[in-house]
This record gives sequence, structure tokens and C-alpha cells, in this order.
Amino acid sequence: MKLIRHLPVAERARPLAIAVGNFDGLHIGHQALIAEAVAGKPDFKPSMLCFDPLPRTFFRPEQPVPRIMKLRDKCRFAERFGIELLVQLRFDREFSRLSPEQFARDVLVRDLNAGLVIVGRNFRFGHRAAGDIDDLARFGRRFGFDTRIVDLVSRPDAGEVADDSRISSSGLRRALERGDLKTAERLLGRPYSISGRVIRGNRLGRELGFATANLRVAEPPALTGITAVRVGGDGLERHPGVASLGRRPTVAGRDWLLEVHLLDFDGDLYGRHIDVEFVEFIRHEEHFDSLESMTRRMHVDLALARRHLQPPPC
Repeated sequence: MKLIRHLPVAERARPLAIAVGNFDGLHIGHQALIAEAVAGKPDFKPSMLCFDPLPRTFFRPEQPVPRIMKLRDKCRFAERFGIELLVQLRFDREFSRLSPEQFARDVLVRDLNAGLVIVGRNFRFGHRAAGDIDDLARFGRRFGFDTRIVDLVSRPDAGEVADDSRISSSGLRRALERGDLKTAERLLGRPYSISGRVIRGNRLGRELGFATANLRVAEPPALTGITAVRVGGDGLERHPGVASLGRRPTVAGRDWLLEVHLLDFDGDLYGRHIDVEFVEFIRHEEHFDSLESMTRRMHVDLALARRHLQPPPC
């Protein structure tokens, strides 16, 4: 799969079947849009168009939208679902001022060579979100692309996290924010996970007896706290562990970090790409008065993680 960050797209051999949205999380509602794009093969190239930062964060930077997914994971899962081209454009002041007609004519047709545009029924576009799905279909007839509208996806077991049981990124964020990983898994159609390259930390965990593999995350993350996890990737079979995702208030941390301690593991993961699958939420992040009290709680977290990750009895 190819990632494009700037327009125009150079490849013009096939028009794009392009699903348009924010696609934070790639939940089962997003997957319905992607499936329509993939169904356009071989006449069209299955593609996605999304934006960074999220428009709501751009207009209200003091209240950034909690992020579900890093770009790396978006690419990984989009390719798994059959997408061949992912276009992620920077949402800035100039882009926000495009009229609905300019977005359709200049971005979709001129710069992206769209032959089929797939959106959800609640899709809005253009300056002040003035365009709707009827406008998109009208511009499609004028500028030469087909429009496909996908009904919103609902699940009867989605519960209270989704408005009217509709699968949405906001509902998924609410589930993650409260540590409800089972509901998040239902909305995603897969366990929630974060992947990335292991970076150097301050080695405090090693000094305390809890060596960690550290990953950067999308900021601010929708999920924070302590969780039981399974870790795989880059030659590592699924291995049990306990993870802390947050800002480490006890040691005055400022940046967001995912710290993973693998149980009964003595290898070096620095520089390797790993995939952290979140299994069971243990507790929210908290401030401790001392490193000693924090360490005591870490031992409790470790015991709880072992219990959650035990294989079910036969």
C-alpha cells in the first residue's frame, strides 16, 4: 500500500474509488466504506482520504480530540482491508476555506482523479461543512465521478457508547476512555492495539525492577491507564505483559508514552517494531507520593495482569 501526504497524486493509470472520512480507529463502520472502495476493483484503485489534524481539533486546539490510532496503524489495517492508496492531507486554514464545489472539483477530481467517491450518510464537506451528500452527488454528475452513500452501521450489542447504537469514533473513544476494552473490541471488530518502534526511555523502570519497552502514541490518546496486554511482532510471538499508557505523573512526565513490561522476558526490544494488544483494563493512571508506593502498586498490577492473561481452564 502507498501513503500520500501531498497533492496531486501522480498515479493516473486508474481512477480512484476513494472512501472519504476521518477514519480514526477504522471501526466496523469505517470498514463498510472501505469495503465499497475495494469492491470497485479492478476498474478503480481502492483508496482512502483522511485528514490530520482532525478538523474538530484544528478548530478547537485547546480541546484536542483524543486519538484512537496512529498513522502507522491506520496504514497497517487499511492495507489488511484491501486499500491500495491512503491519502492523508493536512487540514489547515487554507484547506478549511475550500467551498464544497472546490473540494469536489479541485481535490477529488483534479488532484485525486476520483472515479468513485464513497461516504457515509452523515457526511459533510467544504467551508463551514456547507456541503452534504446531495451536493456531493450533484457535483459528481457535473465533474464526472460516481457517488456511493453507505448507510450508518449499527450493532445491537454496542450498548450505551454509541448514539442510537450507531458505530462511531466518538462512541469508540468513550469506551476506551473508561477502559471498556470489550465494547471497543465489538466496535472495532478486533482487539484494540497500538504498534510502533521501541524507543529508549529513562530506564527508571529497569531500576525499579520493571524493564519496559517504550512506544510513542497518537496524542492525546483515547485510552490511558494500566492494562494487561499481549505483545507480538518483529519475531516476537504473542507474549503476556502489563502496560502503562499515560504521562507518568509520579515522575513529572510531560509526554505521552506507552510503557510495556513483558512478563518473564529478558530480551532487548530496542529498535524493533512491536504490536501491543490490550486485553484487560486494570486501573486509571494515578499520582503516588513516592517511588516506593508506586512500586508496591506496580507489583499489584503485575499480579492482576498475570491473572487476566492466564489461559482459560479446560
